[in-house]
Amino acid sequence: MVVPELRPWRAAKPHVVRLADAVRPRLARAAAATKPQIARLARAGKPQVARVALPKTWQYTAGAATAGLALAAGVVTAAGPWDSSGQRTAERDRAVALGRAGGTDHGSAPGHPRPAPTAGPVLTGLGGVSTVKSAPDGKALAGALDPLLKDPALGSRPAASVIDMTTGRRLYGSGSGTGLTPASTTKVATAVAALSAMGTDHRLTTRAALEPDTKEVVLAGGGDPTLTAREKPQGSASLRTLAAGTAAALAERGVRQVTLSYDTTLYAGDEMHPIGVDGNLARVTPLMADEGRTDDSTSGPVERVPDPAADAARRFGDLLESHGIKTTAPGPSKATTRAKTLATVSSPPLSALVERMLTNSDNDIAEALARQTAIATGERADFAGAGKAIGSQLRKLGLPVKGAAFKDGSGLDRADRLTPDLLTALLAKAADPSHPELRPALTGLPVAGFTGTLTSRYTDGASGIVRAKTGTLSGVHTLAGTLVDEDGRLLAFAFMANGTDGILPTTTQKALDRIATALAACGCR
Repeated sequence: MVVPELRPWRAAKPHVVRLADAVRPRLARAAAATKPQIARLARAGKPQVARVALPKTWQYTAGAATAGLALAAGVVTAAGPWDSSGQRTAERDRAVALGRAGGTDHGSAPGHPRPAPTAGPVLTGLGGVSTVKSAPDGKALAGALDPLLKDPALGSRPAASVIDMTTGRRLYGSGSGTGLTPASTTKVATAVAALSAMGTDHRLTTRAALEPDTKEVVLAGGGDPTLTAREKPQGSASLRTLAAGTAAALAERGVRQVTLSYDTTLYAGDEMHPIGVDGNLARVTPLMADEGRTDDSTSGPVERVPDPAADAARRFGDLLESHGIKTTAPGPSKATTRAKTLATVSSPPLSALVERMLTNSDNDIAEALARQTAIATGERADFAGAGKAIGSQLRKLGLPVKGAAFKDGSGLDRADRLTPDLLTALLAKAADPSHPELRPALTGLPVAGFTGTLTSRYTDGASGIVRAKTGTLSGVHTLAGTLVDEDGRLLAFAFMANGTDGILPTTTQKALDRIATALAACGCR
């Protein structure tokens, strides 16, 4: 049984006051809770995160002298919880609410107060501005993390890896080369593979084409799971726009009645995921509207239509009818090379799709991007080909894929395998200045206490400091992401727990969150 971990994206604004006013005492409480194991973390008279002067901006600034890895605020896109200048959009909203003026224009509506000034770097993380020269010491870090990894809530063989993002050096490892079921942290691998194969600006296009002499209109799926039939597309490609353009093009040709077909031949193999019918994802097809959802939700598990492609074509036909074009009931077909394009709509760029996939743990986007990676690299666009393509792309990037296995793009397949070493290496590679195309694999990570699958976690921990992808299946819990420790060092971590059957999922999740919180509070010099 799959334990749903998906939660809707929630606006960050309601959480900002709590973050601004409570992050320091929460970290202090978290450190106190682990005092028997990591007494050195509670430093009398010195708040654990005194450098965090909220609501100022938190930026990871590049500037390492070595050929290490760096995360720069300037490359973060506005689609995530940071805007293009590095200021949290949540902080922008808070500034507007408080009526503060001055600073960078972050797009406030006319008549609204201008946002607060963009703050300078606070948690620098990567040298440059920072005066801290020593990286966390491996032995001290082991003393802090080892006792927490022995929590029975993590099962009998949890595994972990922590690396310094400045140098790429591994600071801590426990079973870090062991391949375990990763659940949804698989999406980090899918993101890196897709971005490396196609680039951040790649878009997925849905088109309507007219077969000459037959008056057959073919709706050809381009693999965009975010295509929407809703009145307000919210930035997604609109089936309504496509229908309006198609109807106009047909009217110009004097065509008022057509045979309607739909083309799903972009993908190959089975549409049904090995887990079978499940509310966590629709059938994997290159043509769908609103992910085949049967309600108005945009994320999370929900009943799906039995045939998403047929459903999208039926909706398209209804929209054509509303524009005065009569259609037949749609049936499957294939657009020929002679078909003339009538209209097209394209998805948001791949960078935005990746961020949405990671933040909301969107399985439909994950499976689509896995197949798009297969297409881009010449592999067959089915589950096996997509897995092969992901592995090949990661291998080309020089990542440690030994012990890994990719059976799908979402992590819903329990036969997937990743190692903690690979997860932290993926995050480090996404921060590498020589691979800016991979940055959305970091900017899309949920923010603790703020966004996506971490919205309601870290209520007594490192809210706003930890950014991580979660993974949850029955008996499987993972957490992989980045944080800035007490000394301002940017670290990547991966904690994996298999064999937790019979343990309340929230109990295991809290155990993982305690480890990440302890890591954030630890300078361990």
